[in-house]
Amino acid sequence: MAFEGLTEKISNTFKKLKSRGRLTEADIKDAMREIRLALLEADVNFKVTKDFVKSVTEKAVGADILESLSPAQQVIKIVNDELTALLGGQNARLMIAPNPPTVVMMVGLQGAGKTTNCAKLAGLFKKQQQRRPLLVACDVYRPAAIEQLKVVGSQLGITVFEMGQGDPIEIAKAGVDYARKNGHDLVFIDTAGRLHIDEALMDELKQIKKTVKPHEIMLVVDAMTGQDAVNVAQTFDEALGIDGVLMSKMDGDARGGAALSVKAVTGKPIKYIGTGEKLDNIEQFHPDRMASRILGMGDMLTLIEKAQETFDQKQAAEAAKKLSVGKLTLTDFYQQLQQMKNMGSMKDILGMLPGVDANALAGAKIDEKALAHTEAIIQSMTPKERDNPSIINYSRKKRIAAGCGLKIEEINRLLKQFEAMQKMTRQIVGMQKRGKRKKRGFPSLGNFKLPF
Repeated sequence: MAFEGLTEKISNTFKKLKSRGRLTEADIKDAMREIRLALLEADVNFKVTKDFVKSVTEKAVGADILESLSPAQQVIKIVNDELTALLGGQNARLMIAPNPPTVVMMVGLQGAGKTTNCAKLAGLFKKQQQRRPLLVACDVYRPAAIEQLKVVGSQLGITVFEMGQGDPIEIAKAGVDYARKNGHDLVFIDTAGRLHIDEALMDELKQIKKTVKPHEIMLVVDAMTGQDAVNVAQTFDEALGIDGVLMSKMDGDARGGAALSVKAVTGKPIKYIGTGEKLDNIEQFHPDRMASRILGMGDMLTLIEKAQETFDQKQAAEAAKKLSVGKLTLTDFYQQLQQMKNMGSMKDILGMLPGVDANALAGAKIDEKALAHTEAIIQSMTPKERDNPSIINYSRKKRIAAGCGLKIEEINRLLKQFEAMQKMTRQIVGMQKRGKRKKRGFPSLGNFKLPF
């Protein structure tokens, strides 16, 4: 994920500050020098870095900070506040028109992920706000661009309007008319890109803008291109007048310099970020939450939101009820695994917890393959076997092993671990019923571990 190197360096700087107790002006200046180097190594714009360090230093060397009871914490708060401001301060949302449809023109260079993120953004609004988006295919030059949009649109259940390799300006106009007539309240126009900015590209985009009068022009830039992404944003804004940025491939950029520079250089906010290859790997950009992640403080709000979006409340209530009486089944366990999987990788989830930094996770053994094996085994069982694993004899195990392509030993391991979990659950429930939980504590887990 982005900012891994920066987070590590800033966290180490803060540890040094905390260990010193009382701080002097020299201590703060030494810390700011380290942060300045960390920002430059993260490919943050030089002028942005210079202004950021100057602002933090001026606020941190004040007498009220140096003489406070916890000066290190005060400095950390100042850095957090300034970082949030650097990233944009307030959340910036897509502007929704009072009279539908809202027209969003997606622009950017080839290779930035414009077509995919166009569909991702439409899918996000469909899922979160129950909108009826329409995707309009205006990239008539890149081979298979229209087909790509149709494929991702189909996967998300979103209508795609296309007129083949025609005039993109006429297609954009016809697409908006189609949306108006067919009750679509959001229109995302996927425009053509180039390998570099040229006059022909800008003239076409200006003509589309003049014809359809979009409510929002969203620029898609590749976070992995660093300062080039900032330069692209600046050029597009000067020529076209963008309203916001969608930063793609944030999961692949360990430095994060583009995200920290784009708002300060262009004045345009980052509104959304692409966080992976899957079509639901997109999220709204929150400057305060991103600042918290950079400083190693986690991002509990985003984690909670992901859980709320992913977990079925009814299923969760039923599972809790079964757990309270010690009757959790493999069916329930499988449903919980599926919902956890939909939240993203275990590394991403743990990375949002306060105090868990990406560097520490690098050596952690989060076996996603074992999780997939567990799912495959449970899927190969009949509903009766999932609800009552005790009936699974040797012949049933052979059938399950053949169904999931794994060895019988792995089936046995899962069943033993699940049996241990059930036993532990019954013990806890029994202790709660007898009112002896405080006296005896939790039962020993022995060698039990989760089956993934």
